[in-house]
Amino acid sequence: MVSTSSPAEVKEQETSPSGEGMRTVRSIMRLLLMVVFVGYLMIWIIMPTNTYYLKWFPHIHKKTDSTYFGQEGADILIYTFPILFTATMGCLLLHTGNKNVDINNQSRAKKSYRASWNRPALVKGPLGIVSLIELSFLVMFIALLVWSISSYLHDMFAYATLEAAAKKEHVWENKLGSVALTLGIVGNIGLAFLFFPVSRGSSILQIIGLTSEASIKYHIWLGHLVMTLFTAHGLCYVVYWGSTNQISEMLKWNKVGVSNVAGEVALLAGLAMWAMSIPRIRRKIFELFLYTHHLYIVFLVFFVFHVGFSYACIMLPGFYLFLIDRFLRFLQSQRRIRLVSARVLPCEVVELNFSKSPGLNYSPTSMVFVNVPGISKLQWHPFSVTSSSKFDHDKLSVVIKSEGNWSQKLYQELSSSQPADHLEVSVEGPYGPAPSNMLRHDTIVMVSGGSGITPLISVIRELLFEANNLGGKAPKILLISVFRKTLDLTMLDLILPVSGTNLDISRLQLQIEAYVTREKQPMSESYKPLQTIWFKPNPSDAPVSAILGQNSWLWLGLIISSSFVIFLVLMGILTRYYIYPIDHNSSMIYSDSARSALNMLFLCVSIATTATAVFLWNKKQTLKEMGQIQVLDTPTPTTASPSGRFAVAEQELESLPHRSFVKSTTVHYDRRPDLKRILSEREGSSIGVLVSGPRKMRQEVAAICSSGLANKLHYHSLSFSW
Repeated sequence: MVSTSSPAEVKEQETSPSGEGMRTVRSIMRLLLMVVFVGYLMIWIIMPTNTYYLKWFPHIHKKTDSTYFGQEGADILIYTFPILFTATMGCLLLHTGNKNVDINNQSRAKKSYRASWNRPALVKGPLGIVSLIELSFLVMFIALLVWSISSYLHDMFAYATLEAAAKKEHVWENKLGSVALTLGIVGNIGLAFLFFPVSRGSSILQIIGLTSEASIKYHIWLGHLVMTLFTAHGLCYVVYWGSTNQISEMLKWNKVGVSNVAGEVALLAGLAMWAMSIPRIRRKIFELFLYTHHLYIVFLVFFVFHVGFSYACIMLPGFYLFLIDRFLRFLQSQRRIRLVSARVLPCEVVELNFSKSPGLNYSPTSMVFVNVPGISKLQWHPFSVTSSSKFDHDKLSVVIKSEGNWSQKLYQELSSSQPADHLEVSVEGPYGPAPSNMLRHDTIVMVSGGSGITPLISVIRELLFEANNLGGKAPKILLISVFRKTLDLTMLDLILPVSGTNLDISRLQLQIEAYVTREKQPMSESYKPLQTIWFKPNPSDAPVSAILGQNSWLWLGLIISSSFVIFLVLMGILTRYYIYPIDHNSSMIYSDSARSALNMLFLCVSIATTATAVFLWNKKQTLKEMGQIQVLDTPTPTTASPSGRFAVAEQELESLPHRSFVKSTTVHYDRRPDLKRILSEREGSSIGVLVSGPRKMRQEVAAICSSGLANKLHYHSLSFSW
């Protein structure tokens, strides 16, 4: 989802008489969300206790056991409803501009308090760079797992001797079966949270200040945890069945209760995804990782068949929100986007410039996923947005460095002597963080390595706009860019858009320190100059626009709430008029697999119906803007010569980077920046540090920001190497 209200608009609303009332309403909404979320977490804490299973849950089940919802009623009320309610309320909160208000009205004490919690606590290790607040939640989550395992095993082991005698098996065998069951139950805790980080347009992530790109590491952590527990769960049961001469249990698909075959299929699908998620495979053979990861559909469908839909309600909320997000992305991906121009750099870097709806607003460092059917119809690749929605009203730009097979083919296509005059492209996004007030810092230090400069370009353009329009004093900006070769310096030409700017660049106090690490002096040999290619417009192409229009969060909240209501209605009709006459709410008659299949079908139908209806409604509104966009588009040069489509920027190497910033640029050869010295010399009480580059660079900067300088350094890391 994207922001559609500027901070200035929200500030004006807040100062109006009605703004005070709205702020009170938002405070009440935040308090309500906090109460619901804390209550949801308390359920996980008390779930392993006898008090919950023997007293509270049976009482709730008795109150909710009706002819319309049957056994699922209690599970939906306890596990599913609180999260979907939180997501819907979060959409309303974001729609009213809550995040912008918070940023603009935070006191310096609050900022200092939050900055201390966001400070890096761990810099090196298997978890990567972890902040203090992340470490705190990680410790609490591990404590929840340990508490759950110990509580379940304590209760089960208390009756192990009696149960072993009744089943005529050894005590250790009975305990092994208890361990296997416990591992499966605890694995569901991780599975319940697994899909939250990968919902790119999630309101829950936004209200807690996260993005899907920044929280991918949580998905990776949870994925390893879930597969470790589920694999141990399966192996323990195999050993248990083998030792008790029940190996035939592996081939049973029970009509009622747990289906072992379905669990085995789910586990095999999960193991395939897990194996292909190894970092070496994921980064070197991304396509294999991407295609294999679609086995999550098989994994989840057979998981529901394995445990039944009622028990699957524990993990349903996160997956429900992920399904909505995934279907909306599918709808957006069907559009062909108007590609206006491309800049081809001699360092094998391409900048693509798309037409954008003026109503689409997004934050700096946002991401978009790009698909070029001419190269691959299935592959989608994430790239940083280099444009700013304030600076570039009708354009959205991304920069692609030729590194993998897909990007190399794209560069070869565009750098050829006769590139196509039209390129079919589809886009998902943009997805980004909530708007942040960079002006609160006295100085901003940006550290980039190689193509890591691309997300920082959007920040520079945003600050340039604010320096010219907001009237306040813009912070000093120091850009430290590290490149391997002199030719890579041409990436600095992308700081300003292809169309240039009418803004006063001198108002931006920008200093650029560029470092070339693998060459001792500038190259004197000639190189292919920068080229700009203009593409012919296609009437069927559309500008990049918000998938849900101007009021994205409001429409998303409507989709979540209305689809869930439709799902409950369909499930109620099915239960009341088909299942209940057969089993009368008895769990021993009607097939659990059939019930699960029908409920999953209704869930998908309700999401698809509501999301499609909202999408089509907003598509009509977008079509009204398309005429204006086509007028604003840069006209394609018309000439009888094929070379008329190209604009060549002839520059001497000494003029790099971009001529507008020559006076403020220093290039250093055969050396790396002394980041500790540079950061310690910065003046000001608040220094924002943004780093985007290789892991070692991010770790070095994180270590400096967590040292004695941490009181004035505010660390922000941008990592896109999953």
